[in-house]
Amino acid sequence: MSVRMRHTRGHTGNRRSHHALKATNVIVDESGSLRLPHRLDETTGMYRGKQIAPAKAPRVAKAPKLKGVSTEPAAHHDHGHAHEEHENAELK
Repeated sequence: MSVRMRHTRGHTGNRRSHHALKATNVIVDESGSLRLPHRLDETTGMYRGKQIAPAKAPRVAKAPKLKGVSTEPAAHHDHGHAHEEHENAELK
């Protein structure tokens, strides 16, 4: 059986030196919106000063859905087959 190598704090620190997270590079456009570099500005549709895609329409916030019992009357579904008499119903 071979002798194991020493595991020192310096060796551990050297290995972990590459584990650091890098900050995301974010660019502020002429319109003031944030985007990643080398990507299309979705709000204006511009890329490197040229109009590439149509501009997106601004988002309209939807009304939030409320939890609980609905106060609206329920739609009545007519199930015509439920009221039909079966052939052998009179035998029962």
